[in-house]
Amino acid sequence: MAPKVSAGTLLFRRTDDGIEVLLGHPGGPFFARKDDGVWTVPKGELDGSDDRLAVAKREFEEETGHPVPDGEPIELGEIIQRGGKHVVAWALEGDLDPADAVSNTFEMEWPPRSGRTAEFPEIDRVAWFDLDAARAKMVPAQTPFLDRLVGALGS
Repeated sequence: MAPKVSAGTLLFRRTDDGIEVLLGHPGGPFFARKDDGVWTVPKGELDGSDDRLAVAKREFEEETGHPVPDGEPIELGEIIQRGGKHVVAWALEGDLDPADAVSNTFEMEWPPRSGRTAEFPEIDRVAWFDLDAARAKMVPAQTPFLDRLVGALGS
């Protein structure tokens, strides 16, 4: 069985204090009380032979409510998360007000074995982080994307 692959977009901006990246906090009850080590690049799973960059852009829009900005995407390569999922990402420079972000939703049985379903946002919030803070907040396997971004920018 082929591994699951997700594609995502890492939005970044330059500030007087350096580079900041936009990360998303996963929605739903399993992540409600978790913070460090769970924030993620907005991303979503590929379906078969989907164009990876197109999926990355689509998923960013679905999880933030905003299209990716125009510009030349910076390829950040691929990582493998602890559970075996492969994640490919691109970086794009832009800005977004986290207060204006709205994610799509998913349904799941909640509470477990209750027979009731509840709706939750895929991403319950987004926020800007400087690179050091992002390293602490991100899923650990995704932190190489930050190093690759810095390398690509020559910062």
